[in-house]
Amino acid sequence: MAKLGDIIEQIRGVSYKPADLHDNLNNNSVILLRANNIQNGKIVIDDVVYVSKNKVSESQYLRQGDILVCTSSGSKELVGKAAFVDKDLPMVFGAFCKVVRPKIECCEYMGHFFQSPYYRNHISAASAGANINNLRNEHIADLHIPLPSFDEQRKIAAVLDKVSHLISKRRQQLNKLDEMVKARFVEMFGEPIYNSKGLPTEQGINFFKLSNGKFLPESKRFTSGIPAYGGNGVSWYTDDPMIKNNTLVVGRVGFQSGNVRFVDGPLWITDNAMYVSDYDTQKYDLLFLCALMEHINFTRFQDAGDLKKITQKPFMNMEYIRPSLHEQHKYVFFVKQTEKMKTTVSHSLEKLETLKKALMQEYFG
Repeated sequence: MAKLGDIIEQIRGVSYKPADLHDNLNNNSVILLRANNIQNGKIVIDDVVYVSKNKVSESQYLRQGDILVCTSSGSKELVGKAAFVDKDLPMVFGAFCKVVRPKIECCEYMGHFFQSPYYRNHISAASAGANINNLRNEHIADLHIPLPSFDEQRKIAAVLDKVSHLISKRRQQLNKLDEMVKARFVEMFGEPIYNSKGLPTEQGINFFKLSNGKFLPESKRFTSGIPAYGGNGVSWYTDDPMIKNNTLVVGRVGFQSGNVRFVDGPLWITDNAMYVSDYDTQKYDLLFLCALMEHINFTRFQDAGDLKKITQKPFMNMEYIRPSLHEQHKYVFFVKQTEKMKTTVSHSLEKLETLKKALMQEYFG
């Protein structure tokens, strides 16, 4: 075992003021990464800012083998998240992040350590109870890491690289399948808001009814049974269904208000949500209607204000495209076949993630 502080250097992030930012990348600026650029153990070059080069020291440029770590966030879940840097990058990082720069040869081994449950659990414990979620140098320096021979480190890193690569591939497959479903919708029906294919339309009030959910008393909230859906998904379970049929549940209150999901009955809908209590089956397939509402994106109709919410009005006033039921059923069949493929990929992903967790436990404790 080795104390992490003995085999790493910690580099603080770039401090800057709004006046030090540039509108774009130029000879006097450099890309600056922040915590949002750390995702699933990788660096994602989205939503970056550009800072003046004169605010940056040479040691703050990202080097191959560095580990970029989020050190400060309003969310405890984000503090400590890390990404391995696999090549030199002409980029720097902000003051709410730091770089852990290993002094050992096999930096990849160290990179995997920063994705391990051991690391995550210790960082969570270190920040527990703090009003401000800051990761200090000693929180990292005081950690201990198994340090086998260089050859063994390389073997461990190679195994974890392979499993991580397969996990990444499975996630990409799931994303591609989702994209394929969206592309199929547009291919068949065009852009629904502008009705680019000139399909017949129907105003919402003429073919379906939205109803508000009902408050679920605490005495009826359980940990299993019939799902009770709120605006963000299942909130509780209960023993008495409010409705028995499949329906569409719509978030009514909160940042996800306006989101639509197809839900199998029987179920309860809480007062934070609305649901389709009736619709004309001769005009619409419920699964197609769900996809149509998702493409329209009703979250853009949220009321302004600190408490995000949405009313029934935009749903009932909207003009919906109405392709033939035959075309709707063709699309729904395609979606169901794709969902079967997604289920297969998801099961494979779950097995790989379980395997990786077991390997992490074996290698890092």
